[in-house]
Amino acid sequence: MKPASPAPVVLVTGAAKRLGREIALALAAGGWRVAVHYRASEADALKTVADCARLTGAAAHFRANLDDETEVRALLPQVISHFGQVDAVVNNASTFEHDSAASFGFAALEKHMRSNTGAAILLAQALHAHVSARHTTGAVVNLLDQKLWNQNPDFFSYTLSKAALEAANTMLAIALAPQLRVVGVAPGLTLTSHLLSKEKFEALHQLSPLGRSSSPADVAATVKFALENSSITGTTLLVDGGQHLMKFERDFSLM
Repeated sequence: MKPASPAPVVLVTGAAKRLGREIALALAAGGWRVAVHYRASEADALKTVADCARLTGAAAHFRANLDDETEVRALLPQVISHFGQVDAVVNNASTFEHDSAASFGFAALEKHMRSNTGAAILLAQALHAHVSARHTTGAVVNLLDQKLWNQNPDFFSYTLSKAALEAANTMLAIALAPQLRVVGVAPGLTLTSHLLSKEKFEALHQLSPLGRSSSPADVAATVKFALENSSITGTTLLVDGGQHLMKFERDFSLM
């Protein structure tokens, strides 16, 4: 009797909390073994690992500063060493700090480009080399933002870094095929933050043609779909209730 193939392994960056945690749990529930990346939130990462392990039987946490190229390059080999393989990467972690056209400077741009764009590209590069050596295939999902299709001038460097990552989706999908698929997922307003009251968040969440923006479950389900549908590459799935169809003069957090 042929032994069963091991469950696939996915690395989810920024998976200790918030949307990354929801993605990790959804993938674990779907049978994926999950590598939980974190930067500073170790206690939260350990909780996500424990919750994923209860669902799929295997999960582990891995620390890396995505601003640091050396640490980014070391991340996937650590996951491979632990699990024996990696089949997918979800680039969820993001630096999200406010600047504007007036306050823009090289330091802010570099910080966002390193963690939001450069790290995602390096992890795709590493995954491509790994699956090619194994004579198999894999997938990368990059978390983007509906504001790329509905631009406003707030969070200037963040938006530039996500626009660059969206362009990289196309280039990587061409360059790394057929071994690797590369797909973007662009949520709308999904989770509140310290910048929004509960009441303000709920009001803004309703500003869409469908009367609601994306929920964490919506986004996680779309990430899982993108990872598992072998015909999708080089495109972005917008999961935002249609918010990208409406014009917003400011970022949600500043409205």
